[in-house]
Amino acid sequence: MRGVQQPSAPPAPPAPARSARSGVLAGAGAYVIWGLFPFYFHALLPTGALELLAQRVVWSLALSVLLLTGLRRWPAVLRVLRTPAQLRLLAVAAVAIAVNWGVYGLAVTTGNVLEASLGYFVNPLVTVLLGVLVLRERLRRAQWAAVAVGTAAVAVITADLGRLPWMALVLAASFATYGLLKNRLARAGAGVDPLTGLTVETGVLLLPALGALAWIGAQGRSTFTAGGADHVVLTVLSGPTTLAPLLLFALAAGRVPLTTIGLLQYCTPVLQFLAALVLGESMPASRWVGFALVWAALALLTVDAVRAQHRRRVPAPRRHP
Repeated sequence: MRGVQQPSAPPAPPAPARSARSGVLAGAGAYVIWGLFPFYFHALLPTGALELLAQRVVWSLALSVLLLTGLRRWPAVLRVLRTPAQLRLLAVAAVAIAVNWGVYGLAVTTGNVLEASLGYFVNPLVTVLLGVLVLRERLRRAQWAAVAVGTAAVAVITADLGRLPWMALVLAASFATYGLLKNRLARAGAGVDPLTGLTVETGVLLLPALGALAWIGAQGRSTFTAGGADHVVLTVLSGPTTLAPLLLFALAAGRVPLTTIGLLQYCTPVLQFLAALVLGESMPASRWVGFALVWAALALLTVDAVRAQHRRRVPAPRRHP
């Protein structure tokens, strides 16, 4: 007598689909972690921006060293150190990311998370401008329109604040510059993996970071042990919280199209914007107008990018003689 036939399991999705799905999840994870940073840095108060930056450098490097040792990846670091061109690019990238981390920490510790979120909303527009100024790229009409609307948004927000939103602009410019340098490294065929690159970058920043921590300690303003064991643990965890989204982002970048990455990246400023409201920052009507203009510019940019990607995928029709 035959047994009851068990229903067959559903076929596993093809490998490319699984890879794309994991890439989207990794990218979403990276941008969500970045978007929740205001809550994490707020929990580290009264740590100031300079001390926060220095601690992130020290503990990120410490974790990178442990990972490189466990994965036996030190030869990759040594290859970079022996290649002056790669080392120069990573050193400049280190300065760019240090400026970004420092200004972001300043925005959070001074109650300007809304301005920080503005910086990451504006970042794609600054990236487009860098493409024109540095890479000599030609913009399409929709891209120029997006830049124009974004410029109007900055003007409106400047009038609302009574000053130039310099933190937002520095955040956008520094992160766009960091991305440009990483892009040049990749185009050069350097093959520097994210962990190796971040290790070299934080290594470049180590001495200034230690000097800053020594100066803060000499001034009697160090908060590392002043807040008790919980504060020490949160400070040490700044290493993993810095590394994790960068590694997740690197995984996503290799598995999903750039248009998908471009859409996912808006998770970060949206979450930062919501975090600012939760943390009690004010949002007057005039500032809503400025942010609405930024969102309109991003909508133009996103639609144009999706259309351009579609045009590249669809082959042009053949002309018959």
